[in-house]
Amino acid sequence: MSVRSCLLVILSIGPAYGFQLHAELSSRTAGRRVVNAGQVYGTLERLVKQGAVESAGTTDDGLPLYRATATGLSEASAWLTATDSVVGEEWNELVDRVLLASSHPNADVLGIIARYRQRWQADFAGAGPSSGHDPALAGANGGGPGPGAGQDLLGAAARRALATAALAWLDSTERALVAAGPGQFGHGLNLQKPRRGRRPAVAA
Repeated sequence: MSVRSCLLVILSIGPAYGFQLHAELSSRTAGRRVVNAGQVYGTLERLVKQGAVESAGTTDDGLPLYRATATGLSEASAWLTATDSVVGEEWNELVDRVLLASSHPNADVLGIIARYRQRWQADFAGAGPSSGHDPALAGANGGGPGPGAGQDLLGAAARRALATAALAWLDSTERALVAAGPGQFGHGLNLQKPRRGRRPAVAA
């Protein structure tokens, strides 16, 4: 998971303080993505230095608030609506993106599902035949499979299985969202979180 991207998506909803972001990340990914608070604060500090996040003042009890800049909002939107992923993280990023989008009051989650469905359908089609011997894997002399052919077959089967699971989950998620009605899963930031958080540094 890209903690950076997820925090920017949450900040695109509105300003928040560090521990609030920590709790929002966990709740909006259904507890699948839990990071320690130090990682959240470290990521925020880098985002501020890179111009993707800026100060938004403080809470009533003095906790520093952060908000996404125009650069941060653009990055959040680009990540949330993309379908590409680091190799090996395809499933996790699919679920993270859809869960975050479903919780965002302004995200086009059905559009995101539609784009992901096209991607996984293409992956399924490109995974090769579902059974039987593939002549392309035969040895150079037309004999048995060449070196690594067995792993290629197993890998293709794994890709088909993952694509099948992804498409099934996208379909069930879409049905749940449509049944609930527009905007029923989306919500603003939770203002009832514990008030823990870093205090602004006191000048010497």
